[in-house]
Amino acid sequence: MFWRIPNFAVSSPMDEVVQAVADIKKEWDQTSAQLRERIKAIEACGNSGRGTEEANSLPRLNGAAQDGIALLRSLQFRLDLLAQQLPTMEQSQSEQATLNSWKNEYQSLHLGLRNANLQANANIRRAAQEERELLLGSGEESTIRRRNLQTKAGMTTAAESITESLRRTRQLMVQEVERSASTLTTFEESSSVLKKAESEYKGHRSLLTRTRNLLSTMKRQDVMDRVILVIGVLLFLFAVLYVVSKRVGLLTLQRKLISAIKSGTVRNEGLGKACTKWKLDNS
Repeated sequence: MFWRIPNFAVSSPMDEVVQAVADIKKEWDQTSAQLRERIKAIEACGNSGRGTEEANSLPRLNGAAQDGIALLRSLQFRLDLLAQQLPTMEQSQSEQATLNSWKNEYQSLHLGLRNANLQANANIRRAAQEERELLLGSGEESTIRRRNLQTKAGMTTAAESITESLRRTRQLMVQEVERSASTLTTFEESSSVLKKAESEYKGHRSLLTRTRNLLSTMKRQDVMDRVILVIGVLLFLFAVLYVVSKRVGLLTLQRKLISAIKSGTVRNEGLGKACTKWKLDNS
């Protein structure tokens, strides 16, 4: 029976960066599509003839659109950071081009949101004018219309306040995520710098160890040279003293002989004995 050993793929940090870039692109496409739909909804606000209700729902739509704008800005920032960490220069340049197109699309969506709000405000004013004319009129239809508007206005106000609170909470969460991403990027850069410093320190440490060994060898050699020099000087001095002592002995003998010859008191036999005695004393 044969057992198949599974192959475990080990993902490298570069693969994780590439996957993160792909996820950011996918999230950008989804967010931009949702934002376009919200811009269309804002632009169509007020066309149904319910001016008051749609005026109350306009802040909610704008809040959702602003959340989308903030998310797109955050995605641009994250792609800019990851594009610098891609393994090849071609991939980095490609993502930079994508980032530039995103910036243009972001400006277009921002301008479209502004124009949609202008159109929505014009539609709401027109619808409100029509409702005002209907409410000021007489008849059963106008009375039912006034009651429905009062009930729906209260419900819409409560829903809008809750939606606005949730929108602010979401905005704060998005800001915290951006801040955390920036902090994480700073930590990664600091870690890479520390790793480089550690590798350089290890290289310098080996160099310092070799230098220390060389200094120890030079010190030992210096001590040996000093010892040899001192021994040589001592031997030289001993040799000089020996030669000087020999020379001094010969000079003394010569002086004695000269003085004896001059005085005439020493004979030839005496000279031979004196020489023999001097040799025995100095041997």
